[in-house]
Order: sequence, then structure tokens, then C-alpha cells
Amino acid sequence: MNISQIKYVLEVARSSSIREAATKLYISQPALSTSIKELEEEIGILIFERTSKGISLTDAGREFVEYAKKTVSQYEILEDRYLSNGGTKEHFSVSTQHYTFAIKAFTDTVKHHDPDRYEFSIHETKTRDVLENVRSFKSEVGVISFSGGNESLVKKLIKEYSLEFVPLMRRDTYVYVWKDNKLAKRKKISLKELAEYPCVSFDQSDVSNFYLTEEALADYDFPKHIKSDDRATTMEIIANLQGYSIGSGMLSEEDATLKGLVAIKLKEEDPLTIGYIVRKDSNLSEYGRSYINELLKYKEI
Repeated sequence: MNISQIKYVLEVARSSSIREAATKLYISQPALSTSIKELEEEIGILIFERTSKGISLTDAGREFVEYAKKTVSQYEILEDRYLSNGGTKEHFSVSTQHYTFAIKAFTDTVKHHDPDRYEFSIHETKTRDVLENVRSFKSEVGVISFSGGNESLVKKLIKEYSLEFVPLMRRDTYVYVWKDNKLAKRKKISLKELAEYPCVSFDQSDVSNFYLTEEALADYDFPKHIKSDDRATTMEIIANLQGYSIGSGMLSEEDATLKGLVAIKLKEEDPLTIGYIVRKDSNLSEYGRSYINELLKYKEI
């Protein structure tokens, strides 16, 4: 087994066919098929089931893919740190749900240290990915939230992943509408009054992650619902379709992508607890410590 074979499996699992995966990997289809078959023979399991309709993961294959993702992630960290050209660089990474204060804390950390050479990264991503990234050492610190609806599940995963959660704030539920929406001047509103408008939420891209949504009221049956995985796209939809999204009410004047939004208090209550996660007993780098110090400037509880 080698890292190339593991990467091949992950690409095939993401693709609709061997042909598509081979094209993305810039290798021939026969070579890709042979490599995967050799891997299956070596480890003694069938990763993919092959039929006339295409390929699909077996149960054993799904388990293999979960371990493979972690292995590749770790390999990429090692590769980036030790095999990159140009000498030694400072490294630091954080992962976060969609919170502008977490991004501001990151940029302030970079400004504070400003090393001569560095490779820093910030992943604005899905809830499970934030947890996985901190668990797998891809990120030192993560920023997540949970509501009453998914608190027990998120806390269960935090415990299973050997992570620690430190709460920063507890926020009431708000809706965001565009400034020219006829409802924009309201101080308070109910979901019933919003029924004619589409609700835009962040797409977790996995049915199993339904209860890992970063918005409140995850189990509410919205009559009109649009999922988006890009902040700019979400803003465009809200502006053009007079839609709304649900959040914590925190709007940063410094964030150009949020200009034009208005926050209105929602009558239905499902407060969000927002905080950061680190690995238990982790030895944070100076950048990790600085980032947490920046996050603590927003601490309210």
C-alpha cells in the first residue's frame, strides 16, 4: 500500500466513474483500475463494487475511505511542512464555521506576528470538517457553535474526538434580510411571517450531518429552502430573491460581503452557543495561543 493508491481510492470515491477519476488524476483508466485492484488484493477487502451501472463503495470500502481521508490529511501536513521548497516556514491553521469574528481574529494574529516566511491557512467549512480538522491536527484551533437542537450530538462528538470546547458567547436567534426588503425595518419577526420568502442555509452536503447544521432551528420545516455552500452566493440569493438566513445577529461593518444585510430578532427562540475547540492536553504553538487570545476578546460568558 502506498500514498498514491490511497489518493486514487479517494478520488474514485468522489467521482461518478473510474473514467472520470482517471481524467482528474491524469492517468489512464486501465492503470487506475489495476492499481486499485492490487490494493484490494493486498489488504484483503473489496473497496468498490463493480456493476454494469458503474462502481460504488462496499461497506468495507466506506470504512477504508474514512481512515484514508485522515491518512492523506496527515501526509499532506507532513509534505507541506517538510518537503516544500524554499526553506523553513512558519505554519499555522485554523478551521471555523461561518463567523466573521473568527476570521478577524485570524488576520489580527497574522498582523501581530508577521513572520518573514509562513504558510498559514484558515478553513471556513462544515461543522464536521471543523471537528475532524482539529482532531487530525490539520488545524490547531476550531470555532464551532451548537443550538439546543444539536447540542447533545456536538458535545458527544467533541468527547469522542478527545477535544475541549470553550464557550465564548451565547447568542439569540436572528434573521438576516437585505436592506431593501420590506421587512428590513422590523425589530422582531416570526417564521410564520417569513413563510413567503426563501430561507437560505449553509449546505452541510451530507444527510448524516443534518443535525450538525450551524444555524438554529435545524429541524424547522421551511416552506421555501435554498442551500448554499458559499457566502457570496448566499448574499446574492438573499438580495435577488428577497430571501433570508438565520444567524447570531453579529454583522461586521468591516466585512464587505455582509454590507447590505439587516439583522432582525426572531420570535422563535433557539440560542446558539459559540466557542472554540482544541485537542485535549494539546501543546499549542505561539500562533495558536495568540489566536485564542484574539478570540477571547469576543468572550461574553
